[in-house]
Amino acid sequence: MTRLSVNVNKIATLRNSRGKNQPDLIEAVKKLIYFGVKGITVHPRPDGRHILYTDVQNIKKLLTTHKEIELNVEGYPSPHFLQLMEKVRPDQCTLVPDPPTALTSNAGWSVHKNLDFLDNVLTSLKKYNIRTSLFIDPFTLTETELDSLTQLIPERVELYTEAYATAYHTAQREKVTQTYIHAAEKLIKEKIEINAGHDLNLDNLSWLLKKIPQIKEVSIGHALICESLYQGLKTVVQQYLTICKNPGGI
Repeated sequence: MTRLSVNVNKIATLRNSRGKNQPDLIEAVKKLIYFGVKGITVHPRPDGRHILYTDVQNIKKLLTTHKEIELNVEGYPSPHFLQLMEKVRPDQCTLVPDPPTALTSNAGWSVHKNLDFLDNVLTSLKKYNIRTSLFIDPFTLTETELDSLTQLIPERVELYTEAYATAYHTAQREKVTQTYIHAAEKLIKEKIEINAGHDLNLDNLSWLLKKIPQIKEVSIGHALICESLYQGLKTVVQQYLTICKNPGGI
């Protein structure tokens, strides 16, 4: 079964817009756990426009009493970010190549160009027993890139799914999906596990999981919160959990 990890950045964005503690991020995480979610994702950024470093620490503190819930922290591995990882020690750290000004993640790593840098970062994270994941675009997964990945051996790769989501309602869906399938097959052959995320929603998630059932985890935030505005958080979360459990039944 694929694990659903809910990205709570948008909840923090709403809170920050008023400068107070409404909605209460920790209470929202508690609700998600109560509704059956088994993973929480956060992506703190240097400007603190949504998740704050203190939020990451507070969520980690909460999850110490919920051992079955995994914490996934995404981010660019700056010295400040790596200090946070050493302090918080999440279950998983997903490294993204975002510059500080990026609105959202919009590219995968150029692994070959950053091989030495990533090697040092992954070595550091593994010392703290943190599972490592690299954000990768299947469309740039050349043989050179794959060879570099096999040198690094991250435990997982998160497939950047924006292209998949864009093509989902077009005639290109099958062709684009095949690119993701082939990338997943190559990575799994090298004993690298697969996560997926970006622009996934209730409409397109089932097809992806049916085509790549080996996906260990999907990280979903923006769409889930938008859908919850119309249907309610509990209803939407339960729909996602149903898809993750049995995508072929949808």
